[in-house]
Amino acid sequence: MSLSLKILFFGDITGRQGRLAVKSFLKSQENDADFVIANIENASHGFGLTRKNYLDLSGSGIDCFTSGNHIWDKRDIFEYIEEAEKLIRPINYPNGTKGVGSRVFEIKGHKLAVINALGRVFMPPIDSPWEVVISEIERLKDGGVESIIIDFHAEATAEKICFAKYLAARYNSEEKALIKAFFGTHTHVQTADEKIYNGMAYITDAGFCGAEESVIGMEFSTSFKRLSTSIPERYEIAETPIAQINGVEILIEGNLSTQIKRINLLVDNRKNESEDNVEG
Repeated sequence: MSLSLKILFFGDITGRQGRLAVKSFLKSQENDADFVIANIENASHGFGLTRKNYLDLSGSGIDCFTSGNHIWDKRDIFEYIEEAEKLIRPINYPNGTKGVGSRVFEIKGHKLAVINALGRVFMPPIDSPWEVVISEIERLKDGGVESIIIDFHAEATAEKICFAKYLAARYNSEEKALIKAFFGTHTHVQTADEKIYNGMAYITDAGFCGAEESVIGMEFSTSFKRLSTSIPERYEIAETPIAQINGVEILIEGNLSTQIKRINLLVDNRKNESEDNVEG
């Protein structure tokens, strides 16, 4: 029987409203995914991921957590990242950085790997993702991995598109795709360019999960002061109860990804508040 896998990917979970929204979605009858991935670099009050939030989200049905440049924003990440079996950080941090940049999972007897990487355009200095990711793909392929999903956490759309096209051309064909999906994250604004490249599901940015009445998850007032005056201002997470859920659902059939569908909906978190007692 031919392999059939449904994969869910959630854009950056941002603060408590994002956590509540994603957990309620995963409990709903709409969720029949075989594997769930979520970017969580903003999950704890908008910056980083605490151990408490990691454990809470781990029990919600998420199988793999990707991240980005904000993964280090909570101090306790350094205490638990080595033991967090679902969590990956960007792979192109220097050698010796705590944590890992990829993980291999077995689903229905199928070896699937997830790689996380950071872009360099308009981003803090980092090692080249091109060289590091390609080296990791080769290592995973030699280890028997049959499918690879990449979360490329980057600012520039051109960098995301170029990297995705290069990998799809290098590793995929019309008959067989090693790179099954390439999801952009970081901007918190979902793009409408989902498509299949050479058997690889692609979207430039999956968007974010958090307060809908916000500036990419943050309070309008603090964002306005910072942007209009250029004077440093502490961002505050927005706590309005209507949350948006952004992400994608893909279908892998046989050796190829054959479908990609955007998730873009609103939920009222007032119905779910009793389900989350973790602060931040």
